[in-house]
Amino acid sequence: QVQLIESGGGLVQAGGSLRLSCAASGRTFSSYNMGWFRQAPGKEREFVAAFAGSGNSPVYAYSVKGRVTISSDNAKNTVALQMNSLKSEDTAVYYCAARRIYYMDYDRIDSYEYWGQGTQVTVSS
Repeated sequence: QVQLIESGGGLVQAGGSLRLSCAASGRTFSSYNMGWFRQAPGKEREFVAAFAGSGNSPVYAYSVKGRVTISSDNAKNTVALQMNSLKSEDTAVYYCAARRIYYMDYDRIDSYEYWGQGTQVTVSS
């Protein structure tokens, strides 16, 4: 089992920055690929960013590429999502997720075994 707890959400003005963090506990953190998803009101959950494969290559959704950076600290069992140049359309609940290491399907919700409870990000225009 892996437990995931997100933090760092909040209210920010458009153009601002926010850093989300996800703390993992349970099985060895390095055995999993970590990812971030988000769900806006009335919309389906969508992929934001993740690490893929044994090399933990960062991958990003087109809508956030260049504005978002995913990083990890294996010593602390945490993964972070640095978000810059935020837009109103980034408003959503952001979820941290974990799955067994694999290089494909990193953007598929059903490929992730474990999920956090989510943290709200609100961008005011």
